[in-house]
Amino acid sequence: MPAVFVHGVPDTPAVWRPTIDKLSRNDIVTLRLPGFGSELPAGFAPTKEGYVTWLIGELKKIEGPIDLVGHDWGGLLTYRAVSIEPKLIRSWAAGGAPLDPEYVWHDMAQAWQAPGVGEEVMKQLTPEAMGPGLMAQGQPKDVAEEAAAAMTETMKSSILSLYRSAVKVGTEWYPELSNITAPGLIIFGERDPYVDWRLGEKLAKHVGAKFVLIKDCGHWYEAERPNETAAALETFWTSL
Repeated sequence: MPAVFVHGVPDTPAVWRPTIDKLSRNDIVTLRLPGFGSELPAGFAPTKEGYVTWLIGELKKIEGPIDLVGHDWGGLLTYRAVSIEPKLIRSWAAGGAPLDPEYVWHDMAQAWQAPGVGEEVMKQLTPEAMGPGLMAQGQPKDVAEEAAAAMTETMKSSILSLYRSAVKVGTEWYPELSNITAPGLIIFGERDPYVDWRLGEKLAKHVGAKFVLIKDCGHWYEAERPNETAAALETFWTSL
């Protein structure tokens, strides 16, 4: 019964390492989004639909039942996967990710979504700038440096393509949330600068999921507060 962890943007599987190290279970699989420290598979389109199709394909390769866990874009992909393949997993947990028609993308996302502007912003995301920036937001040094080292031109172009495909993701993906049948958990950091935690609480109520708010915590709760994140996950799994 594996727990499958999916990272977000601009991260790598390393972002989950602090939390995974605190878990008592050892049946853990971490997935790496195509293009994030790796090359894109032939014919792969780095769009929101492309990544959902990829995730569902990866989950189908794993003998279940699966406890799926995602953060940031990994969270959005989790919401979507369990919406369109509700019987594929035993449970799901996600957070740091908005899926609401009323959500307005944060400033960096809007910059990435703007042709020309996004490319200029990406030029500034050097490893020397990105590592300290992630550390300032709560990521441990080793996790931040691994993400910074993965920020190749492939990863940059994949991020731009993903965000430009997702301008209206809240409107487009929200209706299918009613298909979710598996038990869920939504986790948010209280000080998340990219999405108000109240949207996470609202989403949890909409889909009948449990909600955990980690006080005085930013966006990357799994790296900043691994003890509390691991405890929330294990309490949830034990309740199943």
